[in-house]
Amino acid sequence: MSLDALKSAIPDYAKDLKLNLGSVIGNSDLPAQQLWGTVLSTAIASRSPIVLRELEPEAKANLSPEAYTAAKAAAAVMAMNNVFYRTRHLLSDHEYGTLRAGLRMNVIGNPGVDKVDFELWSFAVSAINGCGMCLDSHEQVLRKAGLDRDVIQEAFKIASVIQAVGVTLDAEAVLAE
Repeated sequence: MSLDALKSAIPDYAKDLKLNLGSVIGNSDLPAQQLWGTVLSTAIASRSPIVLRELEPEAKANLSPEAYTAAKAAAAVMAMNNVFYRTRHLLSDHEYGTLRAGLRMNVIGNPGVDKVDFELWSFAVSAINGCGMCLDSHEQVLRKAGLDRDVIQEAFKIASVIQAVGVTLDAEAVLAE
């Protein structure tokens, strides 16, 4: 199946999601690698089997093998980092912020693709996972690299729509049982 199949599975009450999904992917101004890496990494982060199953083949077809692997790596490392840094941030005891993390995250330094693309994917995953510290950190790196706010917003628009589609379709699947 595909993006079209995913859109057709969205119920009528969520017509806005169907339109937004087509818009954020079909009308994106992002270069193909940034777009499809964002789509793949956020589909993974959405935790929706339906969304991932439908979007992964198109992402794989539009990404180099290195970018495909890097997008999956962004979702993986940010799944860890978003929990760790969000927890540090939310704890009242700020001394945790002074402790050494002691977690390996080498892929951030050497993702195998353009660092800006990897940062954009990490940012989009952080939007789904709700880590404010990670969002700020990745946004600052992206802005320093020269990305405009419109480009950065494009990534979190994609993340928000993919997350919403996943929630909606997974709920429908449960309700149909």
